[in-house]
Amino acid sequence: MRGRGRYVGDIRLPGMLEVAFLRSPLAHARIGAVRVPEHLRDRVLLAADLAEVKPIRADTTLPGFKSSVQPVLAADKVRHVGEPIALCVAPTRAEAEDIAAEIEVEFDELPAVVDMLAGRDPGAPLLHEHWGDNLFLVSVTDVDSAGMAEKAAYTVTRELRTARQVMSPLEGRGVVAEWDSRVGQLVLHTSTQQPHIVRSGLAECLGIDEGAIRVIAPDVGGGFGYKGVLLAEEVALAVATRRFGRPLRWLEDRRENLTAGADCREHHYRVTAYADADGRLLGIDAEASVDCGAYSAYPFSACLEGGQIGSILPGLYDFRHYRCRVHSVATNKPPILPYRGVARTGACFALEVTLDALARQIGIEPTELRMKSLVRPEQMPFDNVAKRHFDSGDYPEALRRAVAAIDLAGIRTRQARGEPDGRRLGVGISMYAEQAGHGTSVYAAWGIPFVPGHEQCQARFTPDGGLELRIGAHSHGQGLETTLSQVAHSILGVPHDRIKVTHGDTAMTPYSTGTWGSRCMIMSGGAVAEACEALAGRLKRIGAALLQTDIAAVRLENGEVIGPSGRIGVAEIARTWYRRPQDLPRDVDPGGLEVTAGYKPARDTGTFSYAAHAAVVAVDTETGETEILDYVIVEDGGVLVNPMIVDGQIIGGTAQGIGTAFYEEMTYDQRGQPLASTLSDYLLPGPTEMPPLRILHMETPSPYTRFGQKGIGEGGAIAPPAALTNAVNDALRDLGVELAVSPITPRRIVEAIAAARPREAAE
Repeated sequence: MRGRGRYVGDIRLPGMLEVAFLRSPLAHARIGAVRVPEHLRDRVLLAADLAEVKPIRADTTLPGFKSSVQPVLAADKVRHVGEPIALCVAPTRAEAEDIAAEIEVEFDELPAVVDMLAGRDPGAPLLHEHWGDNLFLVSVTDVDSAGMAEKAAYTVTRELRTARQVMSPLEGRGVVAEWDSRVGQLVLHTSTQQPHIVRSGLAECLGIDEGAIRVIAPDVGGGFGYKGVLLAEEVALAVATRRFGRPLRWLEDRRENLTAGADCREHHYRVTAYADADGRLLGIDAEASVDCGAYSAYPFSACLEGGQIGSILPGLYDFRHYRCRVHSVATNKPPILPYRGVARTGACFALEVTLDALARQIGIEPTELRMKSLVRPEQMPFDNVAKRHFDSGDYPEALRRAVAAIDLAGIRTRQARGEPDGRRLGVGISMYAEQAGHGTSVYAAWGIPFVPGHEQCQARFTPDGGLELRIGAHSHGQGLETTLSQVAHSILGVPHDRIKVTHGDTAMTPYSTGTWGSRCMIMSGGAVAEACEALAGRLKRIGAALLQTDIAAVRLENGEVIGPSGRIGVAEIARTWYRRPQDLPRDVDPGGLEVTAGYKPARDTGTFSYAAHAAVVAVDTETGETEILDYVIVEDGGVLVNPMIVDGQIIGGTAQGIGTAFYEEMTYDQRGQPLASTLSDYLLPGPTEMPPLRILHMETPSPYTRFGQKGIGEGGAIAPPAALTNAVNDALRDLGVELAVSPITPRRIVEAIAAARPREAAE
């Protein structure tokens, strides 16, 4: 905010050249000749120049998964608009783009797979011909599904669809690559959430040792999953900087972000919900499809979303019968990535909108249906029908508080009375659980190539008593510098201005799979605590010796070792270790005041934060415009380390969820051309679209984490599409209108009302 950050775009190296990519204008085509003017050939890199470079592969060991091979630069075939074909260098980006414009490419255009459902059909054009179809994976979950229909008194079936979205961080992707000939090392500055994973991927593609690569993530202007992968552009620049002998920089512009970068969220569901005569949920039967795009992005496989839907879809509810079949489909679009909420947003939307429809079928309040079916606090910890292990919580209480805060009874009275301006009032509820900090056992079972283990922290005192913390995760807006300092301060008493958190540099930090899955406060917070407690023991031993007393007689408090007859500060103990070793006790730990410690929970199936979102909207039936009048969030993130940061995470996520609900949609024509290439076409919510959120906190500690904390980085983005859709449907229910698609645009509302009027007249 003060202009003091240092992003990839701020990096200027001596002799640096700028990079632009020639990208495919077609979604599906074979490449014929590529002609580069002779006078430009020494400023262009083509696929033929990368013969020694391996393509990007992101596989899983799950049975039936089909591997895709993503070329760094396309050679024989392109599979989505924006796929890079040539790398061009020049002193400025504009000159590099001019070079790209002079390259001629012969294409033989092929039919494009644009709709994931059509892509499943026999005879559909094939992206990867050797597969024989367009399915990365089919995932099936079946738990006592036979006989659901016979047991049910009420049944509803709904078809639901979520739009494809473009992840839109303030800072796009960016890479600066240089070869440090002095140490024989590739140095890559890149806007990424996973520096160590990028280093591993580069080593695989380039065929060099990881020690010959240093990846630095400077300040990063938002990630959200968009920056959680190895980029073809990163590999290309890594090769090109050695070929051209100059540092190179590529900065993604917004058009590349919108048309060529990875996407998210595009799901299709057909859900049947069953309830008994008392209005309690009996079971769910679902078939889902996920549009995965053309390739599996490294390191996460294309089935990450589809593979999770089966376990996420049951939500917070206790029922016995369940079946879910999910198709992960390849299409001629950019790869799909795990955007903030990772499959949960779509699954929450499908379930919670269907539950409201089921409640209308029964003739009861949607909140009553939920209350009868939620897992109760006395059942915790609870293994649900999909074998998700809920660690702790009081889901009914969260719902009760949301209903009271939104004043559901008062809203019903207002609806009966009618609004003076003629708009229709609606109220909607949605609930979710966010699994976070899940570790080795979960990811090993998923067959993911990078399985998280212990998260580590390197903690050490400087000679003047300052504390340095080095972590492998990366902070790009989550406030880890603050919260991890809080953890260290609570144990060692070192003032916050004497604590420095270092992250984002593979040469200076312990190995980590990075920042994803709302894991940092759980995993890195635990690692910092472990390292600081080890340091505390060493401080007390040295302090006791200097105070000439027994270690059992001292305590560490407010940055001092305090004994029966005196006290000594941490800074003085540090000076003794570094500068006056002759004063140290004979049995001092030779490791000194530097510790590397690791942490993972004894049970690493994850924490489950959760929330109830309640929204009140007013819908103008003539224009289709929807105004959010009130929005309440009752959330439980376990023990809150820093409530202000918690609120910031929830507000930011909710803004993105409102974008999913009402605004964001990347559409494609029949040839696979993206139809939004600027932010005038692709709508994002701004300050005027954000309602004044009311956030109410509950704190149910997790029994499995160091402080009882839970991950909450993604929760705000999960529930808004379902809550707002339910609110709009509630407002329009008397008109016979029900929407089951996101985003709910004014046009869709008006069209739905127009379609309902003939039906209403006929009835």
